[in-house]
Amino acid sequence: MDHRLLEIVACPSCKGKLNYNKDNNELVCKFDRLAYPIRDSIPVMLTTEARELTSEEVK
Repeated sequence: MDHRLLEIVACPSCKGKLNYNKDNNELVCKFDRLAYPIRDSIPVMLTTEARELTSEEVK
């Protein structure tokens, strides 16, 4: 994941900051508790494709 991209990409739902989760290859919005997948090095920034984070993952 290109760290320059992380500086400009935002959560499509709340427009907040996203964090990169290397283990799951996802961009995570802790505010909305959503994780957006990265497929073939391309972030899929659709709320319909995002998965909800568990309460353990939000910590």
